[in-house]
Amino acid sequence: MASVSVFGIRHHGPGSARVLVRALDELAPDAVLIEGPPDAAPVVEFAADPGMRPPVALLVYEIDEPTHAVYYPFADFSPEWQALQWALRRGAAVRFIDLPQSLRPRTERPDDDASATPPVSETPASPTDPLEELARAAGFADGEAWWGQLIEERHAEANPLGLFTAIQDAMAAARAEIGAAAGGPLEPAREAFMRKSIRAALKEGFTSMAVVCGAWHAPMLSEEALKRHAARADDELLKGLSRRKTTATWIPWTYDRLSFSSGYGAGVTSPGWYEHLWSDPERRAERWLARVARLLRDEDLDAAPASVIESVRLAASLAGLRGRRTPGLEELSEATLSVLCHGNPAPLRVIERRLIVGDRLGDVAAGVPVVPLQRDLAAQQKSLRVKVTADEAVLDLDQRKETDLARSRLLHRLGILDIGWGTLEHDQRQRLSTFHEIWKLQWRPELAVKVIEAAHWGNTVADAAAAAVAYRARTATDLAALTAMLDHVVLADLPGAVGRLVQRIQDVSARSGDVGLVMDALPPLARVLRYGNVRGTETALVEPLAIGLAARVAVGLLSACASLDDDASAAMRDRIDAVHGALVTLGRDDMLRAWQEALTKVADADVHGGVAGRAARLLLDARAAAPDLSATRLSRALSPGNDPGQAAAWLEGFLAGSGLVLVHDHRLLAIVDTWLCHLSRDVFEQICPIARRTFATFEKPERRQIGEQIKRGASLEAPPPLETDDYDPARARLVEPVLRLILGDRWP
Repeated sequence: MASVSVFGIRHHGPGSARVLVRALDELAPDAVLIEGPPDAAPVVEFAADPGMRPPVALLVYEIDEPTHAVYYPFADFSPEWQALQWALRRGAAVRFIDLPQSLRPRTERPDDDASATPPVSETPASPTDPLEELARAAGFADGEAWWGQLIEERHAEANPLGLFTAIQDAMAAARAEIGAAAGGPLEPAREAFMRKSIRAALKEGFTSMAVVCGAWHAPMLSEEALKRHAARADDELLKGLSRRKTTATWIPWTYDRLSFSSGYGAGVTSPGWYEHLWSDPERRAERWLARVARLLRDEDLDAAPASVIESVRLAASLAGLRGRRTPGLEELSEATLSVLCHGNPAPLRVIERRLIVGDRLGDVAAGVPVVPLQRDLAAQQKSLRVKVTADEAVLDLDQRKETDLARSRLLHRLGILDIGWGTLEHDQRQRLSTFHEIWKLQWRPELAVKVIEAAHWGNTVADAAAAAVAYRARTATDLAALTAMLDHVVLADLPGAVGRLVQRIQDVSARSGDVGLVMDALPPLARVLRYGNVRGTETALVEPLAIGLAARVAVGLLSACASLDDDASAAMRDRIDAVHGALVTLGRDDMLRAWQEALTKVADADVHGGVAGRAARLLLDARAAAPDLSATRLSRALSPGNDPGQAAAWLEGFLAGSGLVLVHDHRLLAIVDTWLCHLSRDVFEQICPIARRTFATFEKPERRQIGEQIKRGASLEAPPPLETDDYDPARARLVEPVLRLILGDRWP
């Protein structure tokens, strides 16, 4: 007569996995039925491939809507993985018996960035955790500690079959106490489908079957439960479920993602510790603390052997005080904090990230079915020697080198496809270099879904990125977004898309009467021209467009600055700074002259003080306005007859970001000092927040030098004439060739 043995385990539990393997060895079933997605049946056999190195996950997704995807992760210590490996090694039949994803209701994507976390399980978290109830009944503070001490931290079990019988009885009692519905609204359908799958296996003629499932389900899948729940009733429960087309594949997984709720509706918070329990069951405290000491030494922290010995003793003492046979993670962490970390929690956070959680990224077999886009991406990652890792890695690219240039193009193409493997860092070196890029790379398992989503654009990364750009160019109406897209297209080296995108930008800009939007569109075009020359990209189509938009901005700037409130003035200041920086970067004299003429009109017009002051400062820095004229504008803006609020706004616009102009020009400093000193108490209190906000943007040395000059007494007179200085023009000309070589195009 056929027998059905149910093994209730904890998902990703090393103790459960160890006892399960012993139970399977003792039972020797000819069929192993595992709680898992039947959708993945075509790829189950790949689990036996030597190239599969956990952590890995089954990715089940809808063929028509890849965003609707669920992961079923496995680690070496996962009972499901060990059951799968046991069945494949022994030649036993293996089946996944959980409710297929094709029959489950869809779940909504999170409101935040979907790339930040994996899709959640379709099974909501239980409002009443049975482990918590059992733990409280046993006198434990939480279910994690109770289950860990009772099951996971055990390394020997004389009667494995008896242990699973006890687990099933405990869960039956918990279900009777808190109600079967505590598992969630989908639980009845899941358990009905699992019973249906067991009945189907019985009809196939298997004589001994092992059912591996979450402990919560165990009482509902036993032989008694099969008799208690009629097959007709289970079929009726499943009748109303709608079916969708799904497919599955294997993908690499990471330990930190094992903490997320997944297809099982469960996760673990300490996968690195669980791996240690699985791989080092003997003398685990000593070996764990030795690993901790090695990590601390790698981080240049002191970890003497004597401290390790003392930590082991302290952990054992804590375990004894708490009635535990051996130290658990809690005792080991407390001993580590007290002895090895000397009470400092900062190193403990490193230990938690690197050891307790872990940073391992798994590998999948080469023959696992993938979409063509994923195959092309993997080939490029290999050929360009870019390591795919779960750690955050920094990639410093010199685009004068062919390999680095190809890496940059790949990362920009992936960015167009919303596959966020790399993030471009905008640091000081990159701002000063046209060939330098710094990327932060980190591969997250959910990016596999992004690759599958992008596969409909094309079979290679380049083709897919070009097709995505072509579609977005046809549908986009925002001018700034279009020019930003052009920046990506040029950096991604998609020449076929440049012409279409430029034409679309011209069409949209021609219909736009908002000068602010045109200003937003200009800086990306300047970056395109700047990078295009370095990368050898054709920019002939972009240059006329940039010239035309710059002319429109110069003509319309004054009218765009009229009638602005404080918030609109701040936004316009940012736009003016961005356009000014872009035009200075391009270095086109004709464009700069038109722009400086527009700034002159704004600086002398009756507009918001913040905008007028900023225009005056940019003209002064560019030497398009003489120091005397700038002093006159400052004096006029701060004259007693003006509104103090507008005067303070003008000063903020003029000085924001840098106080060097006050350090080197005594007249300007004296004007500001005199204005502040002659303000009444009430007016000073009114404008003080603006003045403090302005001076807070100065560097500390600038503030110190300004204070020293004020202390000495800044004079309204000009600084000493050049003849009294020790400046020697003849000697200065000797270094001019070297400066020209260093500064290149930036030489004034």
